[in-house]
Amino acid sequence: MPRWDADAEGRLLKAAMELFVDRGYDQVTVAEIAERAGLKKRSFFRYFADKREVLFGGSPAFEQAVVAGVLQAPEATPPLDAAVMSLAAAGAELTSWGEPVRLRQQVITSSPELRERELTKLASLTTQVAHALERRGVEEPTASLIAQAGMAVFTTAFELWAAADTRNFHDLIHDSLERLRTAICRRSG
Repeated sequence: MPRWDADAEGRLLKAAMELFVDRGYDQVTVAEIAERAGLKKRSFFRYFADKREVLFGGSPAFEQAVVAGVLQAPEATPPLDAAVMSLAAAGAELTSWGEPVRLRQQVITSSPELRERELTKLASLTTQVAHALERRGVEEPTASLIAQAGMAVFTTAFELWAAADTRNFHDLIHDSLERLRTAICRRSG
């Protein structure tokens, strides 16, 4: 077996997802993933720190894209719109992968350990969005509040999409934002 197999990382990703979907995340070992990919166990660790990273390895790039989008939004863009537009663009890129992303979400939803990891990643993203808003001149605690509202809009849209909503991601996020705005503006009577 060659030292560096062609597309070893892609094969590991594919093997892991197949096994996670077939048997459940908790029932799969790194050795089994490597074997299914036609690699040795140590090859797995060249690409992933642990088996969770198969599912979360793209998080840093996603976070960078969102932060860049917030910072690059036109100056006149209201802060919530800047956050949501950036999350929408990154989310549209993510959801363009289609069924593999839905399967990934099903695997995450099926495991308490992975749900906790997802919440940690989302909290980190929320913090980074808040910092980006601060760099745009939004003061705390407003920046954190807007980042949390933007993330609520994003996660609502993503959960709808993952549950097989047929609308495109931009429509889902727009609908979620409008629902939030309507709820905020509704007068209690």
